[in-house]
Amino acid sequence: MPSLRAKEKEIHEQDLVSVLRELHDELDRAVFQTYGWDDLAEQLVGRPGATTPWPEKPEDQLEAEEDLLQRLVDLNHQRAAEEAQGKIRWLRPDYQAPDETPEQTKLDTHTDAEATSRHPGPDPGPTKKLTWPKTLQAQIRAVRDQLATTPMDAPTLAAQFKRKPEKSVTQVLDALAELGMVGSDDSGQYRLRET
Repeated sequence: MPSLRAKEKEIHEQDLVSVLRELHDELDRAVFQTYGWDDLAEQLVGRPGATTPWPEKPEDQLEAEEDLLQRLVDLNHQRAAEEAQGKIRWLRPDYQAPDETPEQTKLDTHTDAEATSRHPGPDPGPTKKLTWPKTLQAQIRAVRDQLATTPMDAPTLAAQFKRKPEKSVTQVLDALAELGMVGSDDSGQYRLRET
């Protein structure tokens, strides 16, 4: 990357901070959704001082934080009670408890139609080429959105956009790779890394 002037460097850093904040907020929302606590996500995610000490928090935010803390305490008590009965929920049982016999539990299953509506695959029909965004933040989002559907090499990814911005796409991919957000295989296919 060529040397940046002070103002350009400041703008570049602000864009990266904005992207990191958006990614952090997305992660927070995903965690709240996983626990079924979407009501708290609406009250906490993206707000100034959320879950950190700040003397001027609005009352509804303070109440939501107290509610979150109580739910976490309740979950911890539930986990402790299960462990006292010998039930341990391993995240990686093959690694954490290789000598244990896994216990079969019934999973909440969904129909194929429900799964498809939540995670639609790529549209097999003809696709309209996208306009390459002007800001770095929007470019990063566009690249991540494209890689969310399927792994691609840089030229294929650039071909998804009008005017094939291969140089810019490569720069964004390099930055995301440096941040550990994408990886590539021996064939040059980039894919989002699991977080």
